[in-house]
Amino acid sequence: MKTRIITAICALIILVPFLVFSDTVVFPIGLAIVSLISIFEIFRCAKLHKNLALTLPVYLLVAVFPFILRFAPQYFPPIAFIAAGLYTLYLFSLIIWSHGKLPYSDAVAMLATVLYVATAMNSLLYVRDFEAGGQYIYFLIFIGAWITDTFAYFTGLLFGKHKLIEDVSPKKTIEGSIGGILFCALFFVGFGLIVDYFFDCEANVFFLFISGIITSVISQVGDLIMSVIKRHYQIKDFGKIFPGHGGMLDRFDSILAVSLGMAAICMFASMTGLRLL
Repeated sequence: MKTRIITAICALIILVPFLVFSDTVVFPIGLAIVSLISIFEIFRCAKLHKNLALTLPVYLLVAVFPFILRFAPQYFPPIAFIAAGLYTLYLFSLIIWSHGKLPYSDAVAMLATVLYVATAMNSLLYVRDFEAGGQYIYFLIFIGAWITDTFAYFTGLLFGKHKLIEDVSPKKTIEGSIGGILFCALFFVGFGLIVDYFFDCEANVFFLFISGIITSVISQVGDLIMSVIKRHYQIKDFGKIFPGHGGMLDRFDSILAVSLGMAAICMFASMTGLRLL
């Protein structure tokens, strides 16, 4: 327990300036580092991390993407689409020339996981740079993930009787899931009202409440996705970079999913003219 607390404090000390200085070059640098570590953890759990022909192009792309999205966002969509397509073609070529050493099912599953992580990481940057209040909405990603996780745990501990998906995550309950969703929605509204009061924004309470519900559901799905991956590879944690807490992906599992969800919500808001804040 002492190790977990010390690690959590150290991680928080690192995270705070990362959040505060998110409008500087510090953010894409930090995002690139987190992405590289996360992708490495994925390759390692599949025992593919030593296959440089497979991994190096991915490392290069995930390291460069945050800088393109921050400093040349108009070029990011075509570059990302073309890069994903070319790497898929390259991966299939590796499968053909490996003569069975790189199984098709493993390669495709790995491609899907890598694309998920890379897209989610860059969604974090997309939300931060969203023109309609992104500097505030960005914090909802972390609020959504952490509030859902915390209150789902305590609600399940106090009232949990019915298992959610026992074969994937034995300790999660339906009651805990509902508690996480409810408190996440309430915290979204509370955060919006606070920002509205101090920074003269226009908080859309109903939209914030609905977004909180959607975000919480997505957060829990993201957590379950990573649980399925770990069970598939028969590992407890993705790594040991955070003693007592596991690897980078163990800390970012819900945040990855929430980043995608918030990016979709921001895109919907942009298309419809609605505002969260």
